[in-house]
Amino acid sequence: MLITFVGVYLLVTIGIGLLAARRVHNAKDYLVAGRSLPLYMNVATVFATWFGAETVLSVSATFAKDGLSGIPGDPFGATVCLVLAALLFARLFYRMNLLTIGDFYKQRYGKAVEVLTSVAITLSYLGWTSAQPTALGLVIHVLSGGALALNHAILVGGAVVMVYTLFGGMWSVAFTDLLQTVVILVGLSLVAVLVGDMAGGPAKVIAQAAADGKFNFLPEDAPGWWAMAGAFFAFAFGSVPQQDVFQRMTSAKDEKTAVRGTIIGALIYFCFALVPIFIAYAALVAFPELAQLFSDEDARVIQRILPDLVLAQMPLWAQVLFFGALLSAILSTASGALLAPTAIFTENVLRPFVPHMPDRQFLLTLRLVLVTFTLGALLFALNSRSTMYEMVQNAYNVTLAGAFVPLVAGAYWRRANTQGALLSIILGIGTWLGATALAPESMVPANLLGLAASALGMLLGSLAPSLVPHRGMSIEAAIRHAQPAPHHAGGRQGGTHRH
Repeated sequence: MLITFVGVYLLVTIGIGLLAARRVHNAKDYLVAGRSLPLYMNVATVFATWFGAETVLSVSATFAKDGLSGIPGDPFGATVCLVLAALLFARLFYRMNLLTIGDFYKQRYGKAVEVLTSVAITLSYLGWTSAQPTALGLVIHVLSGGALALNHAILVGGAVVMVYTLFGGMWSVAFTDLLQTVVILVGLSLVAVLVGDMAGGPAKVIAQAAADGKFNFLPEDAPGWWAMAGAFFAFAFGSVPQQDVFQRMTSAKDEKTAVRGTIIGALIYFCFALVPIFIAYAALVAFPELAQLFSDEDARVIQRILPDLVLAQMPLWAQVLFFGALLSAILSTASGALLAPTAIFTENVLRPFVPHMPDRQFLLTLRLVLVTFTLGALLFALNSRSTMYEMVQNAYNVTLAGAFVPLVAGAYWRRANTQGALLSIILGIGTWLGATALAPESMVPANLLGLAASALGMLLGSLAPSLVPHRGMSIEAAIRHAQPAPHHAGGRQGGTHRH
């Protein structure tokens, strides 16, 4: 019965995604849903995209093992990221009428910076995207009773997400996110009530977590503070220059909706991320034997706490609700995680070499790149032994070191120029990679060293005598040259003014 439900739910999701594909007439529809999403859909896309597999399975299990000190990045850093993006960049991006975040680097700094930052952003998605088919494969593997090997189940999960994202793009993401948000909120809330009762009530669960020191958020020594800062900044700053955040803001019907939708989605996300955390710890209180999963050599095994509990101890209706919510969380995040790197790689890495590509050919190229990126993410997932939380955190280190400083400086510092941006990227990513390889046990995390080097590079490069010509324009000039009436534009040629 449960397997039948899962199969039907996956088919319904694919069906909704394919129906939404009928709204796709050009590249702009495919990438930003024609800039027409109302507030409720914008909120749903923000929440559902960020509330993914790592939130339900990995963050909750990490809390059960290490407490709040083990999860500074998600949900705390992730929520800060969304609020910062809404307050600092939503109106700006909307007024510049851009198709991808890579277009910002193009207009502000020129083609070389556009390509470098876009490659970094694309590569950063491998970890986050790979975490989603890993989770979907875990669900399929568990439900099959082990009959379908985990690696085979991961391949099946990746294929499901690819099919409906391939045809409908952002329209498919928006409509499926709306359904999945409802399922997540209802399903996990009811499961939380049931598991809390099994553990003796919420008060007992919270008291036990406090007694076990799970609410101790602040570290006790300097290495702990540095480690927490590295994890927090990876999410809070490293995930700001990401295409999925940009797409959700610029898919809104107007700039006010872009700001409000992102902030409301962030607040709902933060509050509801606490629900799977409560469920996981209540499960340990009710069934202490689940703690043995923490001792397994494969770090991914701890992510089975909730699936194992639900299958072994809960009635069928609760199993249906839980796995429905879990599948919704995975599918909504996976579709966005596939579309975002596809958009920025096609628009900002490939298209500069074919600047006069017709819109129809550009749309075909987007779909071909999506298939290619899906295969790369699956290959990464099959060979990784990290938890989903670790995969996502590591992914954001790339953009923290190589894209965050040029974004902030480009938006808010008039003297930022092409030379400064190039030096910022080179020093930031070079320092991060060097520190990771040469001093992996350093007290100061490699990603923070990369961030500091990136800021230094921007400062020195922009203030020093110019050896590299500045190829961009000011923010004010970019806004003036942006095409008016974005709702009626078609594709990149009609909706984004290129220079």
